[in-house]
Amino acid sequence: MLSGRRLDLLDPSPLDVEIEDIAHGLARVARWNGQTSGANIFSVAQHSLLVEKISRRTHPDLDARWRLCVLLHDAPEYVIGDMISPFKAVLGGDYKAVEARLLSAICVRFSLPVGWPDQLLKIVKAADRASAYFEATRLAGFAEEEAKAFFGRPARLDAGVEKDYLTPWEAETAKARFLKRFEELAP
Repeated sequence: MLSGRRLDLLDPSPLDVEIEDIAHGLARVARWNGQTSGANIFSVAQHSLLVEKISRRTHPDLDARWRLCVLLHDAPEYVIGDMISPFKAVLGGDYKAVEARLLSAICVRFSLPVGWPDQLLKIVKAADRASAYFEATRLAGFAEEEAKAFFGRPARLDAGVEKDYLTPWEAETAKARFLKRFEELAP
């Protein structure tokens, strides 16, 4: 990692996890395998911020600790990248096991529970699917009906939020905004 840490993918230690490495990596990992419109990639860091923003809108009473979990829901991708869902399904259990070990180490590092409550998992999944719908229709060339079939139709986003969060940012902007939100939420 840029921090100088050496992260063992098969046995990741929380001591080797740094938020700067996560933010840096996620800001440079493209969603949709880079197949999005715009001058910049739509990064996993930006997606994570959008998912957390949507969860705030749908669950305004969610406390900061659970919001931090939402923000970090795709954090393992700073090391393993963002694979499209159909390819993850082909890879099966091995990929999911590596991803789960990384997320566990990340949770321990930031004093979050390793096992998230079912209600939080549902919130993350719903916000993630809503984000995917908006990304698909605004950035990845999906028709509304096609995206609705895959992701369902989420509630509308405020026009300002949509313009801001669905215009791909430069990597340094995504990294800075991710770090800023992490600092706002971290205990």
